[in-house]
Amino acid sequence: MGETRWQLFPDGAAVAEEAAERILAAATEALARQNRFRLVLAGGRTPEQAFRILATATADWPSWEIYYGDERCLPKDHPERNSQMAASAWLDHVNIPAGQIHPMAAEKGAEAGAGDYATLLADTPPFDLVLLGLGEDGHTASLFPGHLHPAEERVHAVFDAPKPPPERISLSAATIAGSHAVLFLVTGAGKRQAVSDWKTGKAIPAAGISSLSGVDILIDEAANAAI
Repeated sequence: MGETRWQLFPDGAAVAEEAAERILAAATEALARQNRFRLVLAGGRTPEQAFRILATATADWPSWEIYYGDERCLPKDHPERNSQMAASAWLDHVNIPAGQIHPMAAEKGAEAGAGDYATLLADTPPFDLVLLGLGEDGHTASLFPGHLHPAEERVHAVFDAPKPPPERISLSAATIAGSHAVLFLVTGAGKRQAVSDWKTGKAIPAAGISSLSGVDILIDEAANAAI
């Protein structure tokens, strides 16, 4: 499924700037071959920085389709939801039609919300680009170490997450693997052990992610672990 490519940057701001540029480039490439750019968003501080950059960019926004890699089971307007962060930082400021933005219905609970998203994705072509982060424990999206993730599921209902809230919804590794490209944004000294585990071949969830063109990891100096 392609190689894993690490690219080092001086700090989180530089990672966010590069991420925004790559998202816009992926959109241009996708729209040259089809009439939609299908992008999966991640939560976290560095994606938020990238989203704020995108909010000031010029793009063919009506041709973009937005999805989410995971979501916390919180009320719809809760500020800690990934969908609320993305809306505030970016989506509320550009003219992507509301019907082309697809938040997870996590307010319904993990089981019902995951079922709804799986139904949505059954009629959705493969994603063009999936954004992901890396947790200090090696998790990505809401795929946590030690959790069982049935391979046949497109979307997982997540329970007992090690960080609150315990219930979440996550795209499966299998769903992500069908995408054209994956871009990890990894910043901060707290990620150094997870990066070391990844580079030394430990079976953390992030290391199990693939896509049709491989995996690109944008990492800052603070997070980098020299092996």
